[in-house]
Amino acid sequence: MRSVAIGEKEAGQRLDKFLGKYLNLAGKNFLYKMMRKKNITLNGRKCDGSERLEAGDEIRLFLADETIEKFSQVKVQKVDKKTLDIVYEDDHILLVNKPAGMLSQKARDTDVSLVEYLIDYLLDSGQITREGLQTFRPSVCNRLDRNTSGLVAAGKSLAGLQGLSAVLQDRSLHKYYLCGVWGRVQEQKRIEGILIKDERTNQVTILSEQAARGKGKGKKGEDGQAGSRICTEYEPIDYRDGYTLLKVTLITGKTHQIRAHLASVGYPIVGDYKYGDFRVNEEARKKYKVTSQMLHSFRMTFPEMSEPLAHLSEKSFEAPLPGEFKRMFGEVILGI
Repeated sequence: MRSVAIGEKEAGQRLDKFLGKYLNLAGKNFLYKMMRKKNITLNGRKCDGSERLEAGDEIRLFLADETIEKFSQVKVQKVDKKTLDIVYEDDHILLVNKPAGMLSQKARDTDVSLVEYLIDYLLDSGQITREGLQTFRPSVCNRLDRNTSGLVAAGKSLAGLQGLSAVLQDRSLHKYYLCGVWGRVQEQKRIEGILIKDERTNQVTILSEQAARGKGKGKKGEDGQAGSRICTEYEPIDYRDGYTLLKVTLITGKTHQIRAHLASVGYPIVGDYKYGDFRVNEEARKKYKVTSQMLHSFRMTFPEMSEPLAHLSEKSFEAPLPGEFKRMFGEVILGI
């Protein structure tokens, strides 16, 4: 018999979901059968899997150790040690300043992303165990493109993940970006359009609503992909040597939205070789050592939060600017 105690990190999920992770190689039919036969119990009583787990609950597995080992497998990807730039951390969440060049989440099994570095950090610091990874796996809640730097929010507990996911989904957690663009932007503006994504190339096209209607792309692109209405706000902060530092607020949040939307109105992001200007990028690389697109998620502002994240209510967190921003614009005092 094995006893499993439920902690804060696992609390809040259904019993059957928990068991599906703890015995991750066992089929659902096996798990439900074991519950029906009382070979798996919750707090000493028969259970059916629909129960919502609370901290302090006890699950008993009346199974042979060999059976448990057979149906349990924890995979921890080995990574090179990397010091994370942690902007904020508590028992439930963690905010990381992701560097350009790092994936937020892996796209292929062989990839190494921020998630793997996060798990490695939590294991090394003793905040999680390999056994604990059977039932809860910390993860990031928002994604940035590989070559976009800045704040990424991660959940260290189920309650943290759920709380972050809720405010990201309803867009009440406000995210602000800084970017360096080519050209002189002189006024604050809100721009709108239709974004169409080509899944084959992972590239998007921006059309005005009028152009989209004229080409019959208001709802579908040429390849059948649905078009999405997008809205982006930007405000000029500084201008130097042909480049403008913009503060950008996403009203909607779609793939490559900031990069493609600004390029479509004549203000390509410096260092962006997919949507930007090659000549501008090469000049910036030589003059300012710009090696990645100058797009940085610099601030997150939380809304009113419920427990256990109530302490984050209306707080803001900022990630320091990468070196290329400082080389191009100096020590800009944002005051925003």
